[in-house]
Amino acid sequence: MSPGILLTTRVGDKINSMVIGWGTLGMVWERPIFVAYVRDCRYTKEMLDNCHEFTVNVPTGPFDKRILGICGGKSGREMDKIALSGLTLVEPEVISTPGFKEFPLTLECKVLYDQEQEASRLGMDIRRSFYTIEKGDHTAYYGQVVSSYIIEN
Repeated sequence: MSPGILLTTRVGDKINSMVIGWGTLGMVWERPIFVAYVRDCRYTKEMLDNCHEFTVNVPTGPFDKRILGICGGKSGREMDKIALSGLTLVEPEVISTPGFKEFPLTLECKVLYDQEQEASRLGMDIRRSFYTIEKGDHTAYYGQVVSSYIIEN
């Protein structure tokens, strides 16, 4: 089970959020970077390839776990997950993708680079555990953190 981190994208009026379990925060190219790994079959990938920005949304206290079930178990292609989960949008500081009052630690990121991951280059134990034909591969999105803050309730 993911600790409850959301990755959110926006294309026009459409906002979508998914639960992520894989991500890294660090320095690359002398910039603060969050690398998010998104399966190629996800609607979020389609949105990221169009908008080239995302927010990372992290809870700082108790939150409604039902949000994870909706954002992690449903597709934004077929429904408005934000409305269904009851998340409260908060205007961003730099990019166009919002944060959420319920997940107040927010990183605003602009994609600088993306790289398709080649599962065939991984050891067999990792491939067996994390990659199947049904699940597919991931794309790594290197997002420069252009703003970070905690949304005050």
